[in-house]
Amino acid sequence: MTAASSASRLSSAHIPLVVSTRGGIVENIHHGSIAVVDRTGRILFSAGDPDTISFSRSALKAFQALPFLRADGPRQLGLTRPQVALLAASHSGESFHVEAAQAILDKARMPVQALQCGCHAPYFLEATGQPPPADLKVDARHHNCSGKHAGFLSYCRLQDLPAQTYLDLGHPLQQRIRSEVSGLLGLPPQALPVGIDGCSAPNLAMPLSALARLWAMLAGGGAGAATDALFEQLFDAMTAHPDYVSGTARNDLDFARAGQGDWVAKAGADGVQTLAVRSRGLGIAIKIGDGHANARSVAMVEVLRQLGLGDPTHPDLARHAKIPITNIAGLQTGELRPVFELIRH
Repeated sequence: MTAASSASRLSSAHIPLVVSTRGGIVENIHHGSIAVVDRTGRILFSAGDPDTISFSRSALKAFQALPFLRADGPRQLGLTRPQVALLAASHSGESFHVEAAQAILDKARMPVQALQCGCHAPYFLEATGQPPPADLKVDARHHNCSGKHAGFLSYCRLQDLPAQTYLDLGHPLQQRIRSEVSGLLGLPPQALPVGIDGCSAPNLAMPLSALARLWAMLAGGGAGAATDALFEQLFDAMTAHPDYVSGTARNDLDFARAGQGDWVAKAGADGVQTLAVRSRGLGIAIKIGDGHANARSVAMVEVLRQLGLGDPTHPDLARHAKIPITNIAGLQTGELRPVFELIRH
């Protein structure tokens, strides 16, 4: 199959998941796919193509932390639970996020300049609608991936590995991450295509159902006693401190609060959204084909409703169930709403 025909197949496999309206008329259709699996990888529910190939984007962060966790890094460096949560975060660059990233770097004896994620305007500005503080000075610690990168550098410190090349695909850390993830899925490493993420780290592509399975294992185990203990450590940190995983007015924080300690959620760029449910040992993965960020949130709330998970009237879910579309003057012109039904397998 050629690259062109493969792309066509994947595109046509998606189905309408969410629509945007204007004046009561459907104006845009956001196609995508959904996989709901258990920790063995068995597909329980789906929409579209649950095996469509998708880059995992930031939904991979919890698993990119595995080498550091397996090296007993948090204990060796004395990380707090919020700092452990930050390893898997796409944080908002709020002051407490920046302080936590700095603390990890300090404990690893690494300078801020060692971070190779770049920098961008903190997410909290857009999420909260706040103007930038007059004294705000942005650096790499404000990048949403700085916790992940601080963890990478910490692993290099503990393993006496070169820090200057920690993002190279051939670096022992990146090879270890690919091996860890492929091992969890029972696949050879070369079965997971590699691309470069927005933060310049290697990122892995995989079937959507495989991404959901990773999250099911994070919540419910099934990876073997030693790895399950690491997942429990990370899951507990993420559910205890979801504000460190996400940030004020962000969807992942809302989903975690609605789950009351039973769920952990992680969005990824370009329409990726995952959620793990400990009590049911479920992993949910969504890919919106056109990458629409709000569509992934609407789709996730609808998945939870159809699975009978959570209280649909809970304010942290209700605000994402249907999202108003407003114009510059603040007038509501339409809404984003779901249009799919899950298929039971």
